[in-house]
Amino acid sequence: QVRLVESGGDLVQPGESLRLSCAASGGGLANFSVDWYRQPPGGQRDLLATTTKGGREMYMVSVKGRFTVSRDTTRNTVYLQMNDLTPSDTGVYYCKAVGEGMELWGEGTHVTVSS
Repeated sequence: QVRLVESGGDLVQPGESLRLSCAASGGGLANFSVDWYRQPPGGQRDLLATTTKGGREMYMVSVKGRFTVSRDTTRNTVYLQMNDLTPSDTGVYYCKAVGEGMELWGEGTHVTVSS
């Protein structure tokens, strides 16, 4: 059974950067598309970015140009590079993998952007 674990969340100041990781264990992610979501405090979980198994990347308008999703197949890991962070980027970040008849979620990692 493939399991996802997010990491890299932290408390940062506005304008700083973070790189989040979504690491898979128990299997690889080559046959999965992987999405990154954000859930702000008291808010809903919103899709931010996707990397398809074919290598295509897609971004929501709110993060396009600031966030970049990438995957390292040798490490079974998908990354979310986040630049120029603002307080509105605060929330719990989740990755979701879809493929091989499965939909998998990680437990999330916390990002707080505050001065």
